[in-house]
Amino acid sequence: MIETVLPPAIVLVRPQLGENIGKAARAMLNFGLTEMRLVTPRDGWPNPSAGPAASGADIVLEGARVFDSVAEAVADCAHVYATTVRKRGVTKPVLTPEAASREIHGQVGRSAILFGPERSGLETDDVALARTIVTVPINPEFGSLNLAQAVILVAYEWSKGMALASPPETELDPPASQEEFEGMIGQLDDMLERTGFFHPPERTPATRRTLRTMLTKPGWSSQELRTLRGVLSALDGAKRPRGG
Repeated sequence: MIETVLPPAIVLVRPQLGENIGKAARAMLNFGLTEMRLVTPRDGWPNPSAGPAASGADIVLEGARVFDSVAEAVADCAHVYATTVRKRGVTKPVLTPEAASREIHGQVGRSAILFGPERSGLETDDVALARTIVTVPINPEFGSLNLAQAVILVAYEWSKGMALASPPETELDPPASQEEFEGMIGQLDDMLERTGFFHPPERTPATRRTLRTMLTKPGWSSQELRTLRGVLSALDGAKRPRGG
């Protein structure tokens, strides 16, 4: 029997602001995570400020569960990870979010990832409950991530092992036929001929090739952009009334 890898639970320990809980929910759902657990949120739960900040991630907020302690929040989890910049005196394996996500995908049993409160992060006793520390490689001179940023980094790494659409699929119009394309080229050529754009005459074949190249590739060179600007100027000038 093949074991199914369970998405990790995101555990927010003593979160302070409802807005930050909502933003964390939004970050989770962007990358396919829906299980949020809250440990003694400062302003209680539910929090009316969380919904607007979640920007539609209601499924996460509606399913969020509240616990009185970190131990209770992770009691059913076989693998517990604590996100922290510092080890705080606790000797445990330290992984990047990428490495931790690979580990979670490769093991059986439920996992939980702990995130500390906005101001101080996880306490030593919180980290002690974890088996592994997750630390984001960050600028040592400015190691400041807000709660939602920390959650989205971890959630993104988790999503790499999942089948998520990127970007969301949209129905595209069918590509134009070569006949349609040639008709457009011919129309443009006639308009430019009437405006006197093709000058001097000996440069006409090269200019026409440049125009065709521009219209058949996505990346434009500086020369091609200058040519297009010339086209627009010629057509704009043709529309203006000419003085006697």
